[in-house]
Amino acid sequence: MNLANTSFVILASILVLFMTPGLAFFYGGLVSKRNVVNTMLSVFIMTGVAILLWIILGYSLSFSGDNWGFIGNLHNFFMHQFNATSLTTTKIPESIYSLFQMMFAIITPALFVGAVVGRIRFNFLLAFIVAWSILVYYPMVHMVWSSNGILARLGTLDFAGGTVVHINAGITAFVLSAFLGKRIHYGDIPHTHYNLPWVLLGTSILWIGWYGFNAGSALAVNGVAVSSVITTTVATGASMITWMTLDMFIAGKPTLVGVCTGTLCGLVGITPAAGYVTILGAFCIGILASLASYFFVSQLKDRIGIDDALDAFGCHGISGIVGSISTGLFATKAINPAVTSNGIFYGGGWRLLGIQLTATATTIIFVVIACSIIIKGLSLLMPMRVNRQEEELGLDQGEHGEEVDYTIEMAQDIDSYKSDLNIYSKEFRGQLEKLNNSSLPH
Repeated sequence: MNLANTSFVILASILVLFMTPGLAFFYGGLVSKRNVVNTMLSVFIMTGVAILLWIILGYSLSFSGDNWGFIGNLHNFFMHQFNATSLTTTKIPESIYSLFQMMFAIITPALFVGAVVGRIRFNFLLAFIVAWSILVYYPMVHMVWSSNGILARLGTLDFAGGTVVHINAGITAFVLSAFLGKRIHYGDIPHTHYNLPWVLLGTSILWIGWYGFNAGSALAVNGVAVSSVITTTVATGASMITWMTLDMFIAGKPTLVGVCTGTLCGLVGITPAAGYVTILGAFCIGILASLASYFFVSQLKDRIGIDDALDAFGCHGISGIVGSISTGLFATKAINPAVTSNGIFYGGGWRLLGIQLTATATTIIFVVIACSIIIKGLSLLMPMRVNRQEEELGLDQGEHGEEVDYTIEMAQDIDSYKSDLNIYSKEFRGQLEKLNNSSLPH
């Protein structure tokens, strides 16, 4: 066992886990006050659900055996006959590699929650997560990251989750939004964000955690990990400034939400390419990801008519597609010898771009079909959407009986107290005079 590599991947796993509460703050700050608790709970509950699913059958279906290059088997059901001490090619225990992959299984379904906040039933979401993990996520992991996977054998490059995580989650968000329909007051009432500092806090946590996401995918303390840290930073900075610049020239002013959104698009865009591209390549990918997502969110989203509440598809889906395809443009053997064919801009011709386009298209088609079947099937068993009364009330109260802000009652008590003072001012005059005198500095 290589102690340095093992310690590095353990730390990376913790950072990826840290991203999920960061995403909860990011989404929770963006939604309306009536749906904050529901949104944050819907994100955070993924930790428990995904951990149990991964232990029971997720790891086995992803990495044990092979069936048609599409899915594994149940040989390691509930980690049965799992050799925790066997070493991977980078000399880390298989148990630590499984832990690292588990964290991806947690954060990925949490990403599409942003598309459906404020109108999906919590029990339907839980059932969907279970079915989606088994029928969509684990097959995607196997196809791309298992050596036996059909897309892996094709030569697909996905360093840390362009297809498996972001395109997958983004397309899932799009399909869920399409089946759910628009919010009841969509477009009629200007949307207000609950807490913009939370949005910035969540973005910062995600950025920090993303170093575990990308650099950790090297699975070793080596040059590829170092390169991943640098490319992640450069792409994110380029995307952030691109989005802010677009806001300034098109919308007329920069916004905190825009800057945070641009930051996220850069992180998403560089994910599939982080360990394969140069600094210049990362710079270009960051700009392209932000341009594409901004154009979709500001120009195409309303024309398509899909109510993706927090732009989960607009950010993760679009930027993920850009990053996956751009890997075929900018990947180079000079950064990572795992690149068997250079991208177009590094003299490799069209081969790698063709592979990336095929993998991207395959992911989109597979996820659309699988998600549609799951939603249709579950809809026969339970309602998907809350009723109009509950949506008006807000899912915090309707689904959970909780409020994000309990200072409302205190504020009402203070208003009532002030009202009593005004009504009975003569009776309170003596007491108020003493109170005012006692509060004066001596």
